[in-house]
Amino acid sequence: MLKKRYVITENHAQLRLDKVIILEDDSFSRMAIQRLLDEGKITVNGKIEKQSYKVKKDDVIEIICDEPKESDVVPEDIPLDIIYEDDDIVIVNKEKGMVVHPGAGNESGTLVNAIMARCKDSLSGIGGKIRPGIVHRIDKDTSGILIIAKNDKAHIDISNQIKEHLVKKTYVALVRGRLKENEATIDMPIGRSTKDRKKMAVNKNGKKAVTHIKVLKKYDDFTFLEVQIETGRTHQIRVHLAEIGFPIVGDYTYSNGKNPFGVEGQMLHAKKIEFVHPTTKKRVSFEAPLPKYFEEVLEKIDNIKKGI
Repeated sequence: MLKKRYVITENHAQLRLDKVIILEDDSFSRMAIQRLLDEGKITVNGKIEKQSYKVKKDDVIEIICDEPKESDVVPEDIPLDIIYEDDDIVIVNKEKGMVVHPGAGNESGTLVNAIMARCKDSLSGIGGKIRPGIVHRIDKDTSGILIIAKNDKAHIDISNQIKEHLVKKTYVALVRGRLKENEATIDMPIGRSTKDRKKMAVNKNGKKAVTHIKVLKKYDDFTFLEVQIETGRTHQIRVHLAEIGFPIVGDYTYSNGKNPFGVEGQMLHAKKIEFVHPTTKKRVSFEAPLPKYFEEVLEKIDNIKKGI
C-alpha cells in the first residue's frame, strides 16, 4: 500500500479537491479520484470530503493508493498486426475471432496474451491483472483498430479523451437491407436486455447512446455503411443497427445471422481512430485496412449485381 501526502499552498487555495490532486499528480484521473473518495482513501485533514470540496491553504491531503499488481496473464507468442508503436502506445489491427482479454472460457489466445509477450513489462497496470494496457475494447468478432497503453500516464490521458468524446472512432459495417437515407443519427439509450441478461438492448432506462451512420454503397439487399459513435456502450453499433431494422451481416446475437456468404460473426470493422498523442500532444490518426474476407464479400455482392 502506498501513501501520498500533499500540503496546499496559497497558489492552490480555493480550488476543487479533484483539480488540486491532478495538479499535484497528473497520474490521477477524475474517475480514479472519485473511486478513491468513495472508498475512503482520500482525506483532507483526516476527513473524507466531496470531490467538489474547495481546499484551503495548509490543508493536508492524504491518498492511499493500491500498489501496482503484477499480471497473472501468461504471455503467448501470437502474431499481431502492429500498425504503430512508440514508448507510450501500440496501435493494433485486431483480427476477427480474437478476444481482447482473458475471461471465462477464454484464458489464453487473447490479444492481452499476445501483447504481453511483445511488450513484457512495458504495459500500463490500470486495467488490472487481466487487462494490462487495455484502454478500450472491441468485440471478439469485430476486427480493427485498438489502442494499447504502455504506461499509466498514457492510459489515463487516452481514457480521459475517450470520456470527454475527444477520440474519434470510425467503423464500417455491412448490413442487411437497403437504407433509403444516405445519412442518419441513431439516438437511443442502451442497457441490459430485460429478456436476456447476456444481451444489450434499446432500453428507456439505459445509458445515452448516439451512433452516426453514412451510406458508402447501396446494393439491392445490403448496405455498406460508415459508422461513427459518440458514446461507447457495449454492443452499441450492433444493437442500434438491429433496432432500426438493418442488422449487421453475420450477427447471430442481434439477428438470425442469415447471409448467403457463410459469414459467422458480425461484419463490423474498426477502420480508423483519431486522438491526441499523450506525449507529443499532436492529433494523430491511424487506419486498419479491411480484412480479406470482408473485401471478398463486397466483391461477391458486386458480382451478383452485375450478374456474374
